[in-house]
Amino acid sequence: MANNGRRSVKQKKGPTTGTGGHGRKALEGKGPTPKAEERTYHKAYKNKQLAERSAAKRGSGTRQGGAGARSGPKGRATEELVTGRNSVVEALRAGIPAKALHVAIRIEMDDRVKESLKLAAERGIPLLETGKVELDRMTEDAVHQGLVLQIPPYEYEDAYDLAETTLAKWKKGHISNAPIFVALDGITDPRNLGAIIRSVSAFSGHGVIVPERRSVGVTASAWKTSAGAAVRVPVARASNLNNALKQFKNMGIYVLGLDGDGDVSLPDLTVATEPVCIVVGSEGKGLSRLVRENCDQIVSIPIDSAMESLNASMAVGISLYEVSRQRAAK
Repeated sequence: MANNGRRSVKQKKGPTTGTGGHGRKALEGKGPTPKAEERTYHKAYKNKQLAERSAAKRGSGTRQGGAGARSGPKGRATEELVTGRNSVVEALRAGIPAKALHVAIRIEMDDRVKESLKLAAERGIPLLETGKVELDRMTEDAVHQGLVLQIPPYEYEDAYDLAETTLAKWKKGHISNAPIFVALDGITDPRNLGAIIRSVSAFSGHGVIVPERRSVGVTASAWKTSAGAAVRVPVARASNLNNALKQFKNMGIYVLGLDGDGDVSLPDLTVATEPVCIVVGSEGKGLSRLVRENCDQIVSIPIDSAMESLNASMAVGISLYEVSRQRAAK
């Protein structure tokens, strides 16, 4: 008799295809948590990207003693930033030209901040409230303490034009003293430049000449060291210092190089009453060979034998005093 309620027999399954380890990675985890600045959704990543784009636009910057230079095309400084409460208030006291004072939003007030705001307002310098992130970006994370002073780029005169104009004024009697210039060879410390500008102003000099490359420029530090004299004494640039010195000689200006092994001692100088350009080198290297060859005379300053050399700004100050003394005696 047929059994219509027959039980079905389960068939044994044959071999099945496995995962082949495809799910193993899911079991291993995602590894260590990436840094905040590497996570695209994080604020730190966005700030880093913004800083990198800003740096690429303005080129590499330098910072020195509370002041930094932003670089423009071909590496030339386009503007200077003075950062930190002490540096900013001292710069404002010295009368350094400024285009804006950036103040952090909700800055904690102290005497330096109050004086900075007061001095800026008296001089008509725009006050700009700026967020901390933007101040950090502007200063490339320098310590700014909520105050950043923006300095406009210095407008240099041309060395040849300055000499020609000054000579013409002297010949027409518009200035009483024969022109006197100071040229810098290998000076890179802005404080030396500031001190030299101050000495040139004190002894009625007519200008300072700096090479265009591998030389100091008029930075915030130079402005501050000059104690305001940079307003009165023009600084001119020469694309090539040796060519400029040759042009000066052709114009009738005596080029005098300062060096310990001089041809003549400073008190024995005979051309002090003529138009002169005093050239000073760095304290370590002195005058370069080509500059030395382009000088009419190499002048030495008598000093104690125990002293190897004088600071550049000190040597210029002594030389200018002696030239001024000889001119007054005649």
